[in-house]
Amino acid sequence: MPFGHRLIKHMKRTYILGIATFILALYSCGDKNKPVNISISPDAGTSYKQGDKVAVKLTLPADFKADSIVYLVDSVRLAAKTDSSSYSLATDSLGLGARVLTARIYSAGKVEEQSTNINLLAAKAPELYTYQLEKTFAHDTASFTEGLEYHDGVLYESDGGYCREGLKSSLRKTNVDGKVLQSIDIDCNTFAEGITVIDNKIIQLTYRERVGYVYDKATLKLLSNFTFTQGDEGWGMCNDGKNLYCNTGSNQIYVMDKTSFRTLRNIDVYDDQGPIDDLNEMEYIDGMIYANVWQKDDIVVIDPKTGAVVKRIDLSELTKQATVGINNSDAVLNGIAWDAAGKRLFVTGKNWPKLYQIKVVKKQGV
Repeated sequence: MPFGHRLIKHMKRTYILGIATFILALYSCGDKNKPVNISISPDAGTSYKQGDKVAVKLTLPADFKADSIVYLVDSVRLAAKTDSSSYSLATDSLGLGARVLTARIYSAGKVEEQSTNINLLAAKAPELYTYQLEKTFAHDTASFTEGLEYHDGVLYESDGGYCREGLKSSLRKTNVDGKVLQSIDIDCNTFAEGITVIDNKIIQLTYRERVGYVYDKATLKLLSNFTFTQGDEGWGMCNDGKNLYCNTGSNQIYVMDKTSFRTLRNIDVYDDQGPIDDLNEMEYIDGMIYANVWQKDDIVVIDPKTGAVVKRIDLSELTKQATVGINNSDAVLNGIAWDAAGKRLFVTGKNWPKLYQIKVVKKQGV
C-alpha cells in the first residue's frame, strides 16, 4: 500500500476513534446527570373524600441521599422534611377536584421533582330534600328562561333565543303574577343567558357571544358591556352582594369581581361521587348557591367555600306537573328566584306556563 494511502487510512482511524471517544464521553456525562429514579405515591387519579389523610410517599434509590424534601399542593408549599418518610397531607381545607401533589427533592446542589394528582370528593353524600307547593302564578310560555331574580317586589327575567331559530332574546321585569312591567329586546344575533342584580345594576351573560351586558336596574337602559373571559359559553349567574358567580356549563363556578369582571377564583363543584357538570341557572341564598343542572329535575345546593354539594332538592314531580301537554324536550327546569325579605322561593322552567312558590322540606325515610 502506498505511503499516502496508509497515511490517509491512519487519519481516518484516528478520526473515527476520536468521534467514538467523544460520544462515549457525552454518554458518560449524560449518565451522571440523568434524573434519579424516584417514584411518588399515591397513584395519579386516586380519589379521596375531603377530610381524609393522604399519605404521600417517595421511593428513592438505596444510594440516594436527600438533603431536604419540600411538599407542595398546586404549587403552594406545605412542608419540608429531611427524610423520605411518608408525609401525611390533611385535606380538610383543600378545594374539591383535581389537586396536584409535588415533592421537590434537594440533593448535592441539584433539584429533582416528582408529581402526582388526587381527586378530592365531597366528604359525604348530599342530604335529600323535596318540596311543598305553596302558591302558583302565571308565567309566559314564550319565555325560554335563562335567568331569574327577585328584588323589591319585582321579578327580573332573561330569556334566550336567536331570531334565525324563530326565537328572540329579551330582558324583562314582571310582577309575580306574570304581568310584564317593562321589557327590552336583545339583538337578534345574541342569545341572552343568566342575569344577576347587584348595586342597582343588572348583569347579563350571553351564550356564545363572549360578551356581557350591564343595565340600569330601574330603566333597563344599557350602560356598558364587557368581554366574557371565563369560558366559551355563558350560562348561569348570581351574586353574594360583594362578588359575582357565573358558570359555563361545566362543574366550575367562577367568582368574578363585580366591577372589572375578572376571575378571582374558581370553585370546582363535586358531590361524594364525582363532578356535577352542566350547572345552569343559579341563586345565592343564605350563604349557599342553589343551582339548576341542565336537563335534570333537581336543584343542587353548593357550599361556595368548598364546592361540595350539601343538598339535593328533588323537583321531578313538579316538573311533570308543569310540563303536562308541552311537547318540547327543552322545556326543562331552569329558574330560581329568592325573595330575601319574604323568605319565598320561586322556581320555573323554560317555556313553562307557571311560576311556583315552594317550600323546601327534607325527604322522609332517607
